[in-house]
Amino acid sequence: MESKEKNTKEKILEEALKLFAQSGYMGTSMNDIASKLGVTKAALYKHYKSKQEILDSIIEKMKELDIERAKQYEMPEGDLEKVTAEYKEMAFDKIKQFTKVQFLHWTEEEFSSCFRKMLTLEQYREPQMAQLYQNYLASGPLTYMEALFSGMLGDAGKARQHLIFMDLFFCFTAYMMEQETRAM
Repeated sequence: MESKEKNTKEKILEEALKLFAQSGYMGTSMNDIASKLGVTKAALYKHYKSKQEILDSIIEKMKELDIERAKQYEMPEGDLEKVTAEYKEMAFDKIKQFTKVQFLHWTEEEFSSCFRKMLTLEQYREPQMAQLYQNYLASGPLTYMEALFSGMLGDAGKARQHLIFMDLFFCFTAYMMEQETRAM
């Protein structure tokens, strides 16, 4: 019985997140979610008490996916000093492989991609979403990378320089990809 309950809750999360990615969190109601699932609102409330509880569960699932992926690819865990030391010793190909997996996670895996789209849509409408956007897609990763590079290079200034060049390369690559997509 527990497995069926878990499957139902997972299905609710997946469908709710698709709606959030399409219409925004603020633009989606519990009625919309129930309708999409083909259930009554009362049946939906049996599993989740509110839209906020659904969002909290989505965020928790994102955290779980991050932890599982890091473990699967044997990425360093723990405090920054330990992580930095382990990255210094890690083979370049292993880091490169994980970087590619992370990119695909955010761009091609449906759940994560919908989460990214939802945050992108809602970042200007809702302070909680703006903070989540920053934590997952903007300043959070940059702050982490700066601290990691600083520890690996032993110099915060050099770490910022590396990040600036990476950021420039990323923007250039994104621009070129957009231009190619428009040309098609």
